Amino acid sequence: MPKHPSPWLYIPSLYFLEGLPYIIINAVSVVLYADIGFSNDQIAFWTGWLYLPWTLKMLWSPLVDGKSSKRRWLLGAQTAMAAVFLLLAALTAWNAFTYAQQLNNLTFFSLSLFGFLAGAFVSATLDIATDGYYLLALTAPQQGYFVGIRTIFYRLAMIFGSGILVAAVGALAQPTAELSSHFIKWPYNWALMFLFLTALFAGGALWHRFVLPAPAGDGPAAPQGQNAWADAFKTYFCQKNIIYILIFILFYRLGDALLEKIVPLFLLRGAEEGALGLSVQSYGLIKGTLGLGAIIAGNLAGGWLLGKYGFKKCIWPFAIILILPNFFYIYMAYARPGVVLTALLITLEHFGNGLALMAFSVFIMYVSQGKYKTSHYAISTGIMALGMMAPSMLSGTWQMRLGYGPYFIVVAAVSVCTLTVIPLTFKIKSIEETEKAFRTHKMHIGDAD
Repeated sequence: MPKHPSPWLYIPSLYFLEGLPYIIINAVSVVLYADIGFSNDQIAFWTGWLYLPWTLKMLWSPLVDGKSSKRRWLLGAQTAMAAVFLLLAALTAWNAFTYAQQLNNLTFFSLSLFGFLAGAFVSATLDIATDGYYLLALTAPQQGYFVGIRTIFYRLAMIFGSGILVAAVGALAQPTAELSSHFIKWPYNWALMFLFLTALFAGGALWHRFVLPAPAGDGPAAPQGQNAWADAFKTYFCQKNIIYILIFILFYRLGDALLEKIVPLFLLRGAEEGALGLSVQSYGLIKGTLGLGAIIAGNLAGGWLLGKYGFKKCIWPFAIILILPNFFYIYMAYARPGVVLTALLITLEHFGNGLALMAFSVFIMYVSQGKYKTSHYAISTGIMALGMMAPSMLSGTWQMRLGYGPYFIVVAAVSVCTLTVIPLTFKIKSIEETEKAFRTHKMHIGDAD
């Protein structure tokens, strides 16, 4: 392996493995519990707690900054994720056995939630280390070039996890009378999924151990005797325009937070509950095939537009595109469209999200500067997780009280609040300063080497 391998050898795989646990823990867990038969309020409330590690990761991000290297942290976290998925595979296989024995599955619910929570802490640490490593291992031109690439592979992981992987699980087995004809019996198909993830992360950790370079600046950020934790938080919360930064991070994705747990349930639950009644396989295929292409197109378009016109010129149209798909669900709740139209609307939603969330990714990168940039990035994403956690935990109870149609009307109205925070970004000086610094470099293919 060359001393300075091309970032193409590791940036795509790093961000694919960074995004996959997040979507498995926060979204696929919802599909798993819905497939097994838990209620909407149970699922939304308890899986909402799984955001907690991403909210709290700002508390131990200075530890990642101040101890050892980002390279070692991310290799360790990838290995630990393999162990967590192996535990979840064992728990799910045990739960499948309890179904055969007609035993109560509440113990599985508690134990699997503990496993997902452990995975969330590991995944949050992996986020800190991977994002910090990116900022250290790549030069400024490379960072500018790969900001779109890393976002694409992060989003690809999310679509792969919630789409292709779920479709494969649904194709292997369904909770119906035809199970006897399947090679894998329900719900052992879920255990097989976790075994696949175990192998994927073990292989990824091994690959990165050989391919990742060791950047010269990859070491403890704080000098001996200095309190890295206090210094990182002080420099973040004392930066200019911090109030505007916090408001934007908390409210930009408010609509997403209210929909994230409910949309899978709306698509999967039966028509008698006011939902669309898709099979697990159909749900996964829509998310993983059409959604896959749409998210790539959205990310590519968003990256190109941001690079050409800049953050401040793009943020208004991107924010409008982000909230428009929320109104699609009002239509779907009342019109009950067929699979084809449902697939089209969800595809448009994925394109809009891919476009708009590029701006959010760039925003966080622009406000994460200085020697504690790893901690600053983690603090920003932790605050974002807090903005996602609280609404998502309550979403199941609100949906069950209102019904799907009225709930989606409320969400669409609330999501318009996103537009009220956009003007604040024009007052944040660090965005303009950082964008100017990036624009001093021409972003060419050569910057990737």
